[in-house]
Amino acid sequence: MPQSVLEAIRQGNWDFEPDFSENGKSRFDSTFALPGTQEKVDALAQRARCGLPLWHPEDRRTFDDTFSGLE
Repeated sequence: MPQSVLEAIRQGNWDFEPDFSENGKSRFDSTFALPGTQEKVDALAQRARCGLPLWHPEDRRTFDDTFSGLE
């Protein structure tokens, strides 16, 4: 069983979704960066380098999204 997205791709498994949760909480951080910004691209690149999923369910998706950590 692959341990990361990169390992799964090397094995030809393109729809692999690793479980990066612990007690129902993600083990990697979300980002408040707006889509299309350099900050968001950098966050996605870092996740790819670490073999993590690119998308976090709590990532900011639109300008209007709020971030619970800043409220």
